[in-house]
Amino acid sequence: MYSSGAQLPPRPDLSRFQMSAGFMLTPTRFLRSCQRRCGDYFTLMPQPGRTLVITSDPAAVKQVFTGDPDVLHAGAGNIPLEPLLGPSSVLLLDGSEHLRQRRLLLPPFHGERMRGYGAVMDEVAERHVAAWPRDRSFPLLPSMQAITLEVIMRAVFGFEDAERRERIGAPLRRVLDAVGTRTRVLALALTAGRQGPLSPWRRFAAARARADELLYEEIRARRSDPDAERGEDVFSLLLAARDEDGRGMSEDELRDELMTLLVAGHETTATALAWAFERLTRNPRVLAELISEQRSADAGEEYLDAVVKETLRLRPVVPAVVRRLQAPMEFGGWELPAGVNIAPSIFLLHRRADLYPSPEEFRPERFLGDDAPGTYEWIPFGGGVRRCLGASFAMFEMKAVLRAALRTVRPRVTSARGEGTTRRAITFTPSGGAKVRLDPAGAA
Repeated sequence: MYSSGAQLPPRPDLSRFQMSAGFMLTPTRFLRSCQRRCGDYFTLMPQPGRTLVITSDPAAVKQVFTGDPDVLHAGAGNIPLEPLLGPSSVLLLDGSEHLRQRRLLLPPFHGERMRGYGAVMDEVAERHVAAWPRDRSFPLLPSMQAITLEVIMRAVFGFEDAERRERIGAPLRRVLDAVGTRTRVLALALTAGRQGPLSPWRRFAAARARADELLYEEIRARRSDPDAERGEDVFSLLLAARDEDGRGMSEDELRDELMTLLVAGHETTATALAWAFERLTRNPRVLAELISEQRSADAGEEYLDAVVKETLRLRPVVPAVVRRLQAPMEFGGWELPAGVNIAPSIFLLHRRADLYPSPEEFRPERFLGDDAPGTYEWIPFGGGVRRCLGASFAMFEMKAVLRAALRTVRPRVTSARGEGTTRRAITFTPSGGAKVRLDPAGAA
């Protein structure tokens, strides 16, 4: 713990409940309000023993990403994710254990092996796009969740059989649905650990237990199969992986890493894709430019890549990167004590007018040319030794789905007003689920 007399950046005049409720129910509005009241550094104390110093200072981002990981503990900062992901998740570990798990997880998401998943992404996206309704408006988010869940189930588990995917995928979706609305997230936070008959936490724990049962069953079945480690899917590669001491992952480690890959590789990408369509429908100039690039005989991907990056800038899927200080450190003139969590806000950083002129405008051109945002100015996947392992996979999948959709349909807006941001589990999602209407690709 840190000294109660330690000087911290200003704190909004709110109770712990107001801080928790504000962040969970109206997250972007809450963050902006705190910044207006307190400046580029402000302190939140949403729970007893948990202090967050939020900042949008790019210098602090650089300090966090280049600082000593033995002093800046990301695992300890991510501890609220433990009930969902498990204590052995690479996101919850620090020090040598984090490095060990990261090295074991890294090979499936690099180079040619990662690009080999492209055919799966194309096939899944084209099939789902073909089934989208053409005669009414509908929210895209559920379809994006279905696409990314199937892709990650096939890439991670190697499940080509739809029945096998459903067997594990459906219980996983029930776990995520337990934190699928703002009120459910808040209810879980308020009832954490309580096992009463009407407790939302009890229902969440039951759904998680069912998903865990199936995951452990799959782990044991694979381990008993002498040919399992020869597969090309991520699960097979993890079963075969050995650290420098020749040690593989335990059952608990495999469970937690599989859950991490399924959640982080599914829900986040689905949300980012929903935001991409939500922004494109309200920016016809950008949509027209993207379609023009895709129609070109020598179609490149420069503008498509910029559209994806601008989506992740303007509508980041996760709110912040968090590090728990193991020793005092100075940030922006504030000497922060050990025990405090320093949390660069992705949302606030990406809206700095000095980095992004007219920051609320959706302008992919920001990412074209020599003056594109730098390493510490665009951070949707975090950075440094903790940068998201699946960043390339997510970008690759987003581009595959956008290409597949624009080959056959033209999304159009259902209301002039853009959708707000709401909280779903660990993600910031479109409040209306990214509602669109579709025209045929040849429509004017």
